[in-house]
Amino acid sequence: MKSVIAGTAGHIDHGKTALVKALTGIDADRLAEEKRRGITIDLGFAHLELPGSSGERIRFGFIDVPGHERFVRNMLAGVGGIDLVLLVVAADEGIKPQTREHFEICRQLRIPRGITVLTKSDAVDPDIREAVRIEVEDFVRGSFLDPVRSPIVATSALTGAGLDELKQRLVAAAEAIPARRTDAIARLPIDRVFVMKGHGTVATGTLISGAIGKEDELQVFPAGRRVRVRNVQVHGRGAERAVAGERTALNLGGVEAAELARGMMLAQPDLLATTLRADVSLSLLGSAHPLKTRSRVHLHCYAAETIAEVVLHAADKLAAGETGFAQLRLAEPLQLVPGDRFIIRQFSPVVTIGGGEVLDAMPGRRSAALQRQLFLQELVSGDGVKALAARIARRGPNGATIAELVTETGWPPDEVEKLSRAAPNVTRVDDRVIASAAVEAATTSVMGALNRFHKQNPLIAGMNREALRKESNLAPGVFNAIVARLAYDHKLEAGGEQVRLSGHGVVMNSDELAAKQRIEKAFASAGLKVPLLKDVMAALPVDRARGQKLLTLLLRDRVLVKLSDDLVFHRDALEALRSTLQQQKQRSAQINVADFKELTGVSRKYAIPLLEYLDRERVTRRVGDNRVIL
Repeated sequence: MKSVIAGTAGHIDHGKTALVKALTGIDADRLAEEKRRGITIDLGFAHLELPGSSGERIRFGFIDVPGHERFVRNMLAGVGGIDLVLLVVAADEGIKPQTREHFEICRQLRIPRGITVLTKSDAVDPDIREAVRIEVEDFVRGSFLDPVRSPIVATSALTGAGLDELKQRLVAAAEAIPARRTDAIARLPIDRVFVMKGHGTVATGTLISGAIGKEDELQVFPAGRRVRVRNVQVHGRGAERAVAGERTALNLGGVEAAELARGMMLAQPDLLATTLRADVSLSLLGSAHPLKTRSRVHLHCYAAETIAEVVLHAADKLAAGETGFAQLRLAEPLQLVPGDRFIIRQFSPVVTIGGGEVLDAMPGRRSAALQRQLFLQELVSGDGVKALAARIARRGPNGATIAELVTETGWPPDEVEKLSRAAPNVTRVDDRVIASAAVEAATTSVMGALNRFHKQNPLIAGMNREALRKESNLAPGVFNAIVARLAYDHKLEAGGEQVRLSGHGVVMNSDELAAKQRIEKAFASAGLKVPLLKDVMAALPVDRARGQKLLTLLLRDRVLVKLSDDLVFHRDALEALRSTLQQQKQRSAQINVADFKELTGVSRKYAIPLLEYLDRERVTRRVGDNRVIL
């Protein structure tokens, strides 16, 4: 069964609620105050099933909105997810201020279909009714409600006149509306929260994408907490699951009603995120005043409302009737994805002045103005593959994971995976997708960093792997993949924690070679009674900096082993000490400090660091004041 959401729009007291009741038999005014005052204050809901032209039934969910100018914010909370609108104009009054504002809201939200309904047609004579019809035709001409495409239907809720024709028009419009994607990420903007006795917390809204079933886990945005779906109702009836395009009520576990509110979003967990900034395409109404950059506005998106600062990308102001790129900087985090439509209202006085579409809900903060303009133009092109390629390219040498692109686009993982494989000039590196040009630039960066290192450090055979990665500013997986490819191409050599250009070795002049030999000989000939490191270094025929690099080279190659700041031993002496201890073990499995000093002939100054080194090397193990020889 196809489900379609229809919303009313129009001026106060033009008969929207009466029309919905005449169609469905349901009074959408549910509040006592609404019944007492005789006006709609908040959103009301009703439903109706009609047979389609092919016999398949179509289920309509109606959202009845208030028409008073004081309650436009409530109206905006309901119309964001509708598929078609019933623009209601009373035959005894014609076009009124809220008719115009509601109509402009629907245009800015790009509601795809609609029907203009002339209500109270029994309250005026035929001549007046015809005059109002002509007025309305002129008003909607050229819009999505153009009478050529969508003829005006005159009705009377009192006599029932025109209702059958309106139902036919509803069916025709519904059949022309593409079905919403049920395989998309589930998103439900909350427009009502209450407690049902015996069941607990209930949240309702129009399911704008995906599907939600019993026992599903959902995430509440912006709070981020998780909730469980206990039960599902669709248009007031129990169901195993709700699909996109249905009015949905969810009985939720794991959350109190006080923790939820209109404007929050329920969505599949771990896929989406909230944002405080969004790059958008922004259009001003022809009746609006020019909008200066840095202006504050009221932002409405689905059921959410917040204050936003509008920062224009290419101008100081946007003129009435113009469209341009801008960034919305939000006072509160919202869950937004590209493609979401929104309305902006002037900060004061509060009137509707425009709307637009979210292009990028995760904009970079430092991209150049021209670069950002070109990027946003790619996003509005409508080509999903090119748009994804542009998103990947702007990520630079580290690219993005599929999960990151899902969060950025709001598209389901399998779709992102498919489009990324079709995207031109994109390379897969490790678990990331990266623009091919960025991979080549990163490769050049790695080679350049190594070249610079070798020129600046001729006495060091290679560069520390992690230091090279940080200098290249690459993610670990990307860096390792690039190094592996360069090693495969014999452009560099990578061993352990060191990377060097292929064929590169330590280059020493005669003074440096002599100094290196002197350092090694000083410790090799000393056995365990080594000289102080500072004394050896001070006697070298090279400057201190080069001497330190020669020492680093000997330590890296494990020719020398440093036990403390000023104690260094030759590896041959330490190997001989291991053999001595193994021989000692045949006589006694334990040794204390005094025995060790006597065995090796060294003072306590050397004995303690040597024993601690042997403990670390697991040659010995300390037990109280003794060491067990392992």
